[in-house]
Amino acid sequence: MSTTESTAPSGLELLRQVQSGAFDGAPSIGGLLGMRFDVVEHGRIVVSLDTRPDFANPLGTVHGGIAATLLDSAMGCAVHTTLPAGVGYTTLELKVNYIRAARTDGQVLTTEGTVVHAGRRTATAEGKVHDEAGKLIAHATTTCLILPTP
Repeated sequence: MSTTESTAPSGLELLRQVQSGAFDGAPSIGGLLGMRFDVVEHGRIVVSLDTRPDFANPLGTVHGGIAATLLDSAMGCAVHTTLPAGVGYTTLELKVNYIRAARTDGQVLTTEGTVVHAGRRTATAEGKVHDEAGKLIAHATTTCLILPTP
């Protein structure tokens, strides 16, 4: 084991650093969109954001890519919480079902990602996005490829 691996945080530890604001990493999609890590547990992540007008599609509602990004982030990070230090992942597949439109007027969207299966080579997770009234906006599943330490 290299020195880098022995001092590197596990996936869960890294995401808890992100949640607390202690992570001093590069700019991220979460920062760009204003995502907040509300819950970070082994196999489970809850992220939220406030919608804004620049999230709009041509119809004036939140673009589906925002929901897809929330889902990909929450589910992928849920997988990451199950990984040891030095092990990464990448999304192999993302399947999103859109249920209803979300407004762009500052409403809070909350997304929960939960691991279904964490294996040595692949992991699967599921996620749901709800608006602040608790209405389901979208739900999804993912398959992630586990990237072992080189």
